[in-house]
Amino acid sequence: MEKIANHLTIGELAASAGVNVETIRFYQRKGLLAEPERPYGSIRRYGDAEVSRVRFVKSAQRLGFSLDEIAELLRLEDGTHCQEARGLAEHKLVDVREKLNDLRRIESVLSTLVENCRAARGSISCPLISALHDAH
Repeated sequence: MEKIANHLTIGELAASAGVNVETIRFYQRKGLLAEPERPYGSIRRYGDAEVSRVRFVKSAQRLGFSLDEIAELLRLEDGTHCQEARGLAEHKLVDVREKLNDLRRIESVLSTLVENCRAARGSISCPLISALHDAH
C-alpha cells in the first residue's frame, strides 16, 4: 500500500477503508476514530493511520466484537498488552460458543416444527402456529 500523507477527504477515507462516510462519522462520535483539526478555510484530511484504524474496527466487528470491546482493543493496540487482548478474545470465544449452542437448539426446535407441519395433512390447526401459541 502506498503511503498516504494526510491528504484524504472523509469520502476518500471511507472509500479507502471500504465503508461509507456515515460509518466514519459514527466511529468519530463513538470515540473510535479521532476527528482531525480543520485548517482555517479548509476541510479535514485523513491519512494511513485513519485508514488502518477503520479497517481494524471493521475487522474486529466481523469477529463479533462490540464497539465497546473494540474501543478496549484499540486501547491495547500498541502490542504490549497481549495477555489482556487474549483475555478479551477468550471472553468473545465463550460468547460465540454459547450463541452456537443456542442456534443449534433453535435449529432443532424449528426442524421438528417444520416436520410436524409437513406431517399435518388436512389439519385444522397448524402445528407451528400452535406450538408458538403454547410456548412460554
